[in-house]
Amino acid sequence: MTITFPTKRPSPFDPPEELRRWREEAPIQPMTYPGGHEGWLVTGHAAARAVLADARFSSRLERLRWPVVWEGADPATFVQPPGFFMQLDPPDHTRLRRPLTAQFTVRRLKALEPRISQITAEVLDAMEGVGAPADLVREFALPVPSLVICELLGVPYADRERFQHDSATALRIGSAQEEVMGAMASLFGYLYELAGSKQANPADDLISGLVADGELTQEEIAGVGLLLLVAGHETTAAMLGLGAYVLLENPGQLTALRANPALMEGAVEELLRYLSVAHLGPLRAALEDVEIAGRTIRRGQVVTLSIPAANRDPERFPDPEALDVTRPAPTGHLAFGHGIHQCLGHHLARIEMRIAYRALFDRFPALRLAASPEEVPMRTDMTIYGVHRLPVAW
Repeated sequence: MTITFPTKRPSPFDPPEELRRWREEAPIQPMTYPGGHEGWLVTGHAAARAVLADARFSSRLERLRWPVVWEGADPATFVQPPGFFMQLDPPDHTRLRRPLTAQFTVRRLKALEPRISQITAEVLDAMEGVGAPADLVREFALPVPSLVICELLGVPYADRERFQHDSATALRIGSAQEEVMGAMASLFGYLYELAGSKQANPADDLISGLVADGELTQEEIAGVGLLLLVAGHETTAAMLGLGAYVLLENPGQLTALRANPALMEGAVEELLRYLSVAHLGPLRAALEDVEIAGRTIRRGQVVTLSIPAANRDPERFPDPEALDVTRPAPTGHLAFGHGIHQCLGHHLARIEMRIAYRALFDRFPALRLAASPEEVPMRTDMTIYGVHRLPVAW
């Protein structure tokens, strides 16, 4: 018998219960996709890591199938913008990603820490000025990573409402095909014009650097910028909101973190592992018959990797269903992926989370939820999980 992808969660912080049960049976299960495609669901950590590291699996969009119904992003009809390397294989992926590696080195990003701290403090000043109650997503979780990625890329923050609206439309599972394509075209056109303006007026930012390097076309720079802009604020914003929520709901964990600030680096890794906001993928397609964990994945079959299930695999992490910010940093989690497609900005995201969580709870030691958990709207309708709104007071 084959299974279908589960979406119903038992709580805001726990993945669907079926994932745990299926992982106990086998790390890979046959799964039927919408439309009838017979593929696979991977729930085990070792199996997921093996697939992500195997060049016999493709990330090309036209080979993939979504595990849930999403007509707005049907791979058969979706037109991908140039430069969108996340859905490409080598050598195209390599050529487009290579010019970015120098921009995301640990050393370069460490130099950004004072500016990220300043941005965070300014956002918290504004939130304090708004007063309680406030929506932590709108006033904090979204502005911090949006400001950081705008500054890194060279995108005017004044245009944030446009790109935040378009990216939310593009990532909403319920969006229709014309809505998704329209949002992507809007973002691409905006970044194409921005890349053109950087040619005449370069600055000290990533898009100006790509223009000056001359390795990529203006269309490819726009596509690369689109990917980094959307991924750079949506994922980190989701983690800041959901991470704050789970800590407020687990006061013992928050107390331990406040008592020992040295725990923050490991706590960020634990939150990434425990929450795993990339809840609908990644997806891969077999380029040939491949055997993983005793299963033969046939050429052309699509594999959905459940990161929330893999990151709670007891074969890899002790007591994985518990949130424990005091445990040694859980290295090896797959929250940022693995292999050649590992998230380019993972160092930046970690820095932002460490700075932002500490600053938030230092500034508002009496921070608390201003709504019952039942009233907190979760992002089950988005490709990136989290909270839509988080009412808080202090």
